[in-house]
Amino acid sequence: IIILIAASIYSWALIFEKYKLFKRIDKSTSIFEDKFWKSKSAISFYNTLINKEKDPLANIFQSAMSEVIKTKSKSSSEQISRVSRVLEISGDREIKSIEKHFTFLATVGSTAPFIGLFGTVWGIMNSFQSIAISRNTSLAIVAPGIAEALFATALGLLAAIPAVVAYNKFNSDSKRYGARIENFSKRFLSII
Repeated sequence: IIILIAASIYSWALIFEKYKLFKRIDKSTSIFEDKFWKSKSAISFYNTLINKEKDPLANIFQSAMSEVIKTKSKSSSEQISRVSRVLEISGDREIKSIEKHFTFLATVGSTAPFIGLFGTVWGIMNSFQSIAISRNTSLAIVAPGIAEALFATALGLLAAIPAVVAYNKFNSDSKRYGARIENFSKRFLSII
C-alpha cells in the first residue's frame, strides 16, 4: 500500500510538472517562431537572443546558428550537412529532455494494478487464515481482510489510471512537438 501511495503521489507531481512544461513550451515556441519569421535576418535575430533560452526551439536555433557562423568559410554543401547534423542532435537532446520521466508514468500505469492485485491476494489469504484460526465463518471475521484486499486493488487502480492517461497524452504532445521541431528544422535549412 505504501508503494502504491508513493507511486501515485510522484505520478501526480510528474503530471502537474509535464502539464505546465507543455503549456509553457507551446506558448514560448509560438512566440519564438513569430519573432523568427518576422525578423529581417537569422543572424540579427540570433544576436538578439540571450545565451540559453527557456524554449527548446530557440535552443535548437542557437545551436544551428553557431554552427552556421563557424562553417561560413566551408562549401555550402558541407555547411548544410553540418548544420543539418547539429539540428538533428540538438532536436533529439531537447526531445529527450521533454520526455524525461515518461517511463516512470508508463511503469506505474502497467505495474500498479499488479501490485494492487498482490495486495488483494494477501488480504484474502489473511481472511482465510482468520477463518482457520477462529473456526468461525462469520462476516465479522472475514470482512476486515476482504476490505483490506479491496482497498489494495482500489489503490492500484487509483495509481495506474491517471498515470496511463497522462503518459498517453504527454507522449502525443511530445510527438506533436517533435514534428514542430522537424518542420522548423527543414524550413531553417531551406533558408540556409
